[in-house]
Amino acid sequence: METLSQIIKTKPDLISSLKKGEIIEARFIEKNLRAAFFEIPKISTGIIYGKELLNAKNIIKSLKQGDVINAKIVNTENDEGYIELSLTEIDKQKSWLALKEIQEKDESIKIKITSINKGGLMGPLYDLNAFLPLSQLSTEHYPKISDQNQEKILEELNKFIGQELEVKIINLNPKTNKLIVSEKEILNKDIKELIQQYKVGDITVGIVSGLANFGAFIRFADNPEIEGLIHISELSHGLIDSPKDIISVGDTVKAKIVDIKNNKISLSLKVFQADPWKDIEQQYKTGDKVKGEIYKFNPFGAFIKLSKEIIGLIHISEFGGPEEMRSQIELGKNYDFVIDSLKAEEKRIILKLVKNA
Repeated sequence: METLSQIIKTKPDLISSLKKGEIIEARFIEKNLRAAFFEIPKISTGIIYGKELLNAKNIIKSLKQGDVINAKIVNTENDEGYIELSLTEIDKQKSWLALKEIQEKDESIKIKITSINKGGLMGPLYDLNAFLPLSQLSTEHYPKISDQNQEKILEELNKFIGQELEVKIINLNPKTNKLIVSEKEILNKDIKELIQQYKVGDITVGIVSGLANFGAFIRFADNPEIEGLIHISELSHGLIDSPKDIISVGDTVKAKIVDIKNNKISLSLKVFQADPWKDIEQQYKTGDKVKGEIYKFNPFGAFIKLSKEIIGLIHISEFGGPEEMRSQIELGKNYDFVIDSLKAEEKRIILKLVKNA
């Protein structure tokens, strides 16, 4: 058997187009316990061994001497001078090409869910593993869990195992073996047309259809097929821990459309509420002494509730560190503070603790 090194010396023109990843025809020669050998006509000898031999054992078992088969070049020359080949990569490459064509045509495809994790759902497309992220589920299927309880989310996702979902391919990369699909990209044309009836600034009435930690889903009363989202930041001018602090599933609410993008409607509830920060400088001034309740600790300090809707901040540098802060102030207790700075346009009040002598 003539190796690639010998071919390069005697017939360099024959290997000029040889490239890694190329699909070529290879004629089966023989197989032993360590490897299978193939003739690459007019070029050299190919070899399949190691993990590739194990993966392709069923294919090779069916071959007879002289049979021609397509193979993929994984190495143009190994240490022994052979061209390393792969048979199993051929089927995968065909799958990648088929899925790429589906993506380019913007067609949908069905995926059967076989497993889950906290990030989403998984299942095979052809012989490749596809991932459907939680964020790419349709509004109908998205777990409407009002807290961050991962067990509840997994419990909801577990219901999809064995089900078929219609999806579109949104990210396909054979080099990184990445195949990401989306269910929410499948949107009925009629719904798209219904969404076009609305514009930013419209006021609508809807029913709260679900709650998640980031906001509330609202099903439009006049078009129940449409569901919008009120982000948690648009529920109230005040700082809230969860949407359920403001509304509940089944509530009827009036909301204003603040954005329509990619067939998604964003709504606001707080636009109908008086903005407590509008006249804040008439109520508070830099240097004022105020009383506030310790509302919440965070890595950079503590939030101080000055009123129902006005929250101030005392920076952790005022104490020296987290332990010192927690030793001087306690959650739920009231303390005296001085307003160090007030920026109404940024809705920010910075406080300093009044320490008893």
